[in-house]
Amino acid sequence: MSYSRICVFCGSSFGSRPEYRAAAAQVGALVARKGLGLVYGGSNVGLMSVVAEAALAGGGEVIGVIPEVLVAKEVAHQGLPDLRVVRSMHERKALMAELSSAFLALPGGFGTLEEFIEAVTWSQLGLHRKPCGLLNVCGYYDSLLALLDHAVEERFLRSENRALVLAESQAEPLIDKLLSHAPPYVDKWIGRVEL
Repeated sequence: MSYSRICVFCGSSFGSRPEYRAAAAQVGALVARKGLGLVYGGSNVGLMSVVAEAALAGGGEVIGVIPEVLVAKEVAHQGLPDLRVVRSMHERKALMAELSSAFLALPGGFGTLEEFIEAVTWSQLGLHRKPCGLLNVCGYYDSLLALLDHAVEERFLRSENRALVLAESQAEPLIDKLLSHAPPYVDKWIGRVEL
């Protein structure tokens, strides 16, 4: 697969640490510097605005995808050359996935977690073969990664499927991993053969 765009999921807030904002800016700048496009949630608030502004400043392609309900709340980034307004959150996620070759999650809340986990689930089910990575800034995702390891131990997740979630603490190694990784498809069901 040739990689042309990275979908970035991240918070609509800045978070409590300056490192989160710095990481978002670094991701946007790296995406542009590497000649990739950025697909993100189309907002002008929080880390979402930081990653978009950094990619734009670096001369990168930026595509924002935002549902009508959020445009109405005046959080759409009006300075984007390509802002796509869709009817629902479901349409938003589907279009972001269609436009992207890989997924990267910066720190964020429910929305970030839900979008990233859905992208990983689609990979697990063989619906796409696009790499998925967490930028674990200041250990933000340590607990989530530990939960995934626990799910393997408790036989709710195959270790091969656990390996679908890449993680790095720095942006460039993570982006490089995303660009070189080809996720395998492994049957997700545990216990079928053993029953």
